Amino acid sequence: MITYNEIIDFIFKSIDEINLQNDTNISKDENTKLFGRESELDSLSLVNLIIDLETTLSNDYELDISLTDDRAMMREVSPFDSIKSLAEYIEELVSESYVGS
Repeated sequence: MITYNEIIDFIFKSIDEINLQNDTNISKDENTKLFGRESELDSLSLVNLIIDLETTLSNDYELDISLTDDRAMMREVSPFDSIKSLAEYIEELVSESYVGS
């Protein structure tokens, strides 16, 4: 099972890639906003982050998880609000996928 800290690590690695590709300096902090007015990411960078995370989950952990399903979009607090909310959402999905297997 993937731990919360491992999830944070691979989110940070994805942010490193975005920073490198776009010559940006997005903060690697659990409170970093990913979506909305205060976001450090533009919309294309957010899409790239999501794709990279889904690819990591699939390739490294053999988990086919969609981070942008209806469930994610209907939450009161978006999983894309911050790095912390995204990590918690991934942790929840990963936990459910292990229970279902």
